[in-house]
Amino acid sequence: MMKNKSYIGISLVILVFGIIFVPKIIDRIKDGSVVQGDRIDAVSNNRSKNIDTGLVKIGPEPTYSLTNQDGKTITNKEYAGKVHVVEFFFSTCPSICPIMNQNMLIIEKEFMGNPNFGIVSITINPETDTQQVLKQHAKDLGVTSSNWNFLTGKKDYIYNIANKGFNLYAGQNTKVDGGFEHSGYFALVDKKGNIRSRKDANGNPVIYYNGLEKEDVKAIMTDIKKLLNE
Repeated sequence: MMKNKSYIGISLVILVFGIIFVPKIIDRIKDGSVVQGDRIDAVSNNRSKNIDTGLVKIGPEPTYSLTNQDGKTITNKEYAGKVHVVEFFFSTCPSICPIMNQNMLIIEKEFMGNPNFGIVSITINPETDTQQVLKQHAKDLGVTSSNWNFLTGKKDYIYNIANKGFNLYAGQNTKVDGGFEHSGYFALVDKKGNIRSRKDANGNPVIYYNGLEKEDVKAIMTDIKKLLNE
């Protein structure tokens, strides 16, 4: 008789378990959350908030205040919260600048309409590249993004930003075509104003991206997407 009561008790427990928990298990199977719990959910959420892009922090971008093609004062704070690419160029450059500008156009089109992305092009020949000249230059290139600023200012100030701030060489040289020479590299800056880069095959940071090479243009676009998701 006692055995029968035990069996009855166990059966009731199983029945209650089935009524209460089985429907919940079925629901979690249907919505794909059967393996989730509070701790697993917490880990999953934490991973989504702390994405490791694998991109190295090189250092902060320099502070600056310059004038854009529309006569507006633009500072580095203008790009706070935005991933952006920085280059140095001049509108009358007969060599590398046209290639850099065309490659930057590819980047512009890839991220067109994204309010969290921008481009900064700083002239190293401000005496020629006035606000009006830069406005025409942007028009001739076919620039349509409101987040692409062409900046001008005082030459010594700009050279200090390039050579000491970004460590991207810029200088005047009357012996070369165009009278100026500069680095053909792009700097990639994250939303917090840090210069970032990927690593090379040996695990060393590349620091900057070659604005003349299609492969580097593809690489920087891939890394822009990573930073936009940080």
